[in-house]
Amino acid sequence: MSGIFLFNLLLFMNNFRSILILFFLVVQSLQSQNENYSKWVNPFIGTGGHGHTFPGAVVPFGMVQLSPDTRNDASWDACGGYYYHDSFIYGFSHTHLSGTGVSDLGDILFQPGFEQSFNPQEYKQRFSHESERASPGYYSVILEESGVKVELTASEYCGLQRYVFPSNGKKRYVLLDLEHRDQLLSSVVTIQENNSIIGHRQSKQWANNQWAFFVTRFSEDFEDVKYNSDSTQVYLGFNSKIDTITIRTT
Repeated sequence: MSGIFLFNLLLFMNNFRSILILFFLVVQSLQSQNENYSKWVNPFIGTGGHGHTFPGAVVPFGMVQLSPDTRNDASWDACGGYYYHDSFIYGFSHTHLSGTGVSDLGDILFQPGFEQSFNPQEYKQRFSHESERASPGYYSVILEESGVKVELTASEYCGLQRYVFPSNGKKRYVLLDLEHRDQLLSSVVTIQENNSIIGHRQSKQWANNQWAFFVTRFSEDFEDVKYNSDSTQVYLGFNSKIDTITIRTT
């Protein structure tokens, strides 16, 4: 067998092996792209102990972290706003820190219900982990006092909430609380077009001068509006026949 023939044969075999390896790598890559790795994610990991995470809705690099708050203070356990061993939810706010070990944010908190009270100890509602569901970009829970089912999701710049009220003939209310948790330095809430609100919240905690501006649009018109004495909290009233209210905040 000539040396030239042998050389060409080895070259062919080497190229064939490279092509074969490349083929298997492409097949493996295509299989990996079709695999839904998010199904293995458990957003509740880190919400107990001292993980200081939150279970709510957020997308990668998103500016909105829409999640339930089980504390309204700067306590160590619930630095992320939520602590797994708590029994009450004060509401659902749009900014949270994850894993920091220090409290801040909790801006723009909403809470649905049938009663009106500006006292957090009265408007908080009990919940059970049995009714909670969380997956990447989604969270839901049933508030036990009112029976309202809350669903949350988020995009890069927007938080979406859906409140499903039980059919009981009672008037529906949604509270916006800008006093929630951190020291409030300034705030503004303005009603627009009878189904939208705009405003800002300036607060102080870990960050000495935290600003959050927002625009919120509701799927239904307000029937009435009730502010607290310094307009840092507001109740928005809706018709008793409405079963579902959707809220979009950017």
